[in-house]
This record gives sequence, C-alpha cells and structure tokens, in this order.
Amino acid sequence: MPPKILVGCPTSLHKEYCLKDYAEAVKSLDYPNYDILLVDNSPDDDYLKKIKEHGLPVIKGPYFESARDRIIASRNILRQKVLDEGYDYFFSLEQDVIPPKDILQNLIKHNKRVISAVYFAHNIVDNKRVLMPLVYKLIDKETLSMRPLNDKELWEELGLTEVVSAGLGCLLIHRNILKKIKFRYEKNTFDDRWFFIDLHNLKIESFADTSVKCKHLILEHQKWDEIQK
Repeated sequence: MPPKILVGCPTSLHKEYCLKDYAEAVKSLDYPNYDILLVDNSPDDDYLKKIKEHGLPVIKGPYFESARDRIIASRNILRQKVLDEGYDYFFSLEQDVIPPKDILQNLIKHNKRVISAVYFAHNIVDNKRVLMPLVYKLIDKETLSMRPLNDKELWEELGLTEVVSAGLGCLLIHRNILKKIKFRYEKNTFDDRWFFIDLHNLKIESFADTSVKCKHLILEHQKWDEIQK
C-alpha cells in the first residue's frame, strides 16, 4: 500500500464560508490511502454539526480566548493522532486552501520529509496590496532572513526546490518529523513560522514543489482581531 496519510487542520466557525469547497476538494483527492479529520475549536457545537452535514470527520478541540492557543492545541491533536495511529504523513491542509486532486501523489513522489505546495496570500508592498506566495527562500543563514519565491521560480523553474519556510496551508510532514517537533508559537508569530525555525535548528531540510499550486479562498474583509474574539 502507498504511505498512509492523515489530511486535516484546525478549524472554526470563521471558515464556514469555504466549507463546501473544502469538503468537495478533500473528499475528491486522487490518492488511495488517506483519512480526513478536522478539529473544530469554535466556542459551541454549531459549526461542528455543519461540518458533519458535509460528510467530513470532525472532533471537538479545546476553546481558549487566544486564537493561537486554540489553533495550536487543535493541530497538536492531529499530530498525536498521526503518531498514535500509525500514519506515515500528516498533510496539513487549511480549510481555505483548495488543492488539485492529484496533490498527494505529486508531493509524496519526491520522498521528502517536509514538502509544501504553493498558495498565495495578500501582502502590502510599496503601499500596494499584492499576492505573494507563502513559500520562502533563505537569504542569510545567520539572521535567517528570507524572501518569497520570485516569478521565475514560481512559473518557469517548476518542480522541486529547497525552501526555508512556508505556511501550514498545504504542507506534507513525515511522522518522524512530528516525533521531534510539536506545534507551538512564541510572541506574536504563528506556529508555521516556529515549525520551520525548529526544522532549521534541527538541520532538517524542507522543500516545495512549485508545479503544484492551490487556490486560497481569502476573505478580504476578515481581520485577525475578529478571529481572536
């Protein structure tokens, strides 16, 4: 059998707008050996019921006032499931990221312990709102400064490339990495950044396949301080 993969993510009522698209995409993945699990950390069970109505396996995660605490606790539940139940990989697929059907087979064929696909998010550059890939190359080893992949790397030099950081939106992680690293955060940064810092400190390489790109269903008006409430 191909490697066994757990596909899932933390979620909450703030992601209801993309639930239908996500459910259709994740149930249609062209891979023979995967399970799905969402961990809902909403304050009540209303969104949990809606997820179940879309035919997705879901469990309840803990609710904390801090959104970061909710997300990390939920993601570590998924991590523990991978370790306890004999999965070979965890595919961290955030609910607003819509992958191509063949994403799992295209990522796993590289036989890497950590590998990302490409998706984009808005950022402000020179006072303009632009789409930027959430996949980064290292600039300086001492300061760990980095840059997003450039147009040539994204659209011309397609295929496997080494990276220093990425989001957790569409990241395939081997169980041996999860044995060494728990999801966490410090200060005002997110767990995806600290995951890659921990990888770097352990001298573990990470990669991206730039030929695999996902849709990112971004709500333009939604702000982080709204999600924290």
